[in-house]
Parts: sequence; structure tokens; C-alpha cells
Amino acid sequence: MTTLIDPTGELEPIDRQPLGKPDTLSGMTLGLLDISKARGDVFLDRLHSLFGDRGISVKRYKKPTFTRPAPIELIQKIANEVDVVVEGLAD
Repeated sequence: MTTLIDPTGELEPIDRQPLGKPDTLSGMTLGLLDISKARGDVFLDRLHSLFGDRGISVKRYKKPTFTRPAPIELIQKIANEVDVVVEGLAD
């Protein structure tokens, strides 16, 4: 069991099992989420290029601001459109 702590201010940590990682991305759609911090897009641009060169389908998403959690509409859109997500953090 792994304890994950939500940085948005939860009062009690929740014990959860991490999701399993896929053995391959073949046939999957990968989502790249830019949290809107400076230069995070540079990192995601490079990942987009590397995954695209390997024939992996990539979709890009961007939070309106890094100061707040992603809007529920964006989270739902990502969940409906992709199989795996990489979130680009910067600093």
C-alpha cells in the first residue's frame, strides 16, 4: 500500500494502490498535460516528438493556470480521450 498525499490541502492522507503501468504504449493514445508553468511546454514538446517518432498517438492538454487544480471538465476530457497521461512539471 502506498500513501499518496494530495498537495491541494487534504486533511487526511489516503492509502491507495498505484495504478499499474502498461507494458507497451503500442495502440494507446498518450496525453501530455502542460500545467502552465514556465518551460513545461519545452519538456512536453520534446516528449511529443520522441513518442511521435515511435508512432505513438499523442494528444496535448493545458491547464489554464498552475495555481489551481485542473478544471473537472479538462480532467473528464483527458479521461475520455487518452489511455495514459504524462504531466509536465517545471521549475
